[in-house]
Amino acid sequence: MANDHAQVPTLKTIYLIRHGETEFNRQGVVQGSGVDSDLNDLGKAQAEAFFQHYHHVLFDKVYTSALKVREGKIPNSRDDEYYKVLIDSWLEGKTDMPSEGGESPQDVIARQKPTIDLILSRPEEKTILIAMHGRAIRILLTMLMERPLHEMDTFEHANLCLYKLIYDYQTSKFILELACDVSHLKGIVL
Repeated sequence: MANDHAQVPTLKTIYLIRHGETEFNRQGVVQGSGVDSDLNDLGKAQAEAFFQHYHHVLFDKVYTSALKVREGKIPNSRDDEYYKVLIDSWLEGKTDMPSEGGESPQDVIARQKPTIDLILSRPEEKTILIAMHGRAIRILLTMLMERPLHEMDTFEHANLCLYKLIYDYQTSKFILELACDVSHLKGIVL
């Protein structure tokens, strides 16, 4: 007897990328949801290279993320020390410590979890692209790969790097297929 129901996919492919370079990236200005800096020429070249390499992939959905951070400020030596202490605190396990005027890694993961749950509740979206900021990627990957949050910096990132993950609905686990891949940027001066 034929099954009249469409077969539910058992795998979801997630392309997770960091945005291309902006002039603020080049200057070290912290960016997030309130600072919407345009891509600079290098960032546009990175975006074009990603498109050329992956234009054959038919994404069912594209998601973007916003991140509250201490944004819009050009770091100085005081800020460099502030961020060093903050990140060291996170790496020591104090992931409930927020950045000044922003979120803690625990706040970010609490905000990301319902979105990931929503994305996973849509098995018909078999292939998706998620574009977000670097720190948010690191935090998200700890959750997806079931790693302790204080290990977030083990996940490297670069402008327009790609993490490719496969979600298996049968096991409810993510498989990391590509990590911080920039091979699509070959020939672009980073």
